[in-house]
Amino acid sequence: MTPRETVVAVKNSDDIVAARQAGHQLARDLGFSLTDVTMIATAISEVARNITSYAGSGAIRVGVADRDGRKALVVRAEDEGPGIVDIERALEDGFSTGRGLGLGLPGARRLMDRLTVESTPGHGTVVEMWKWIPPRA
Repeated sequence: MTPRETVVAVKNSDDIVAARQAGHQLARDLGFSLTDVTMIATAISEVARNITSYAGSGAIRVGVADRDGRKALVVRAEDEGPGIVDIERALEDGFSTGRGLGLGLPGARRLMDRLTVESTPGHGTVVEMWKWIPPRA
């Protein structure tokens, strides 16, 4: 990622707000529409909440990077929690191993242009999602 990267440690609900605000500010600075800014901030909230709910702690990185030959606002959520046993299932609406509604990952995937999940049970999870930077930016 670029020097514009912001890293927010995520351990509690205040950190979720801080991560959301970091993404919101970068998206505004990059010229995203208000709708896109809101979608990016909401997606960050979803993955940050997953960190506090399932892993206890982790980090959200927000920055600009090349993805598939284009510039994108990239959000990377990392934790060293229990991991996800069945990633495909975790990306299905309504599936939850906790008390949630099962909307976190599938909801974030719908809000962003792309979302990938890498996870090893017992070794944590990395969720990376991005939204293409508007050409006018």
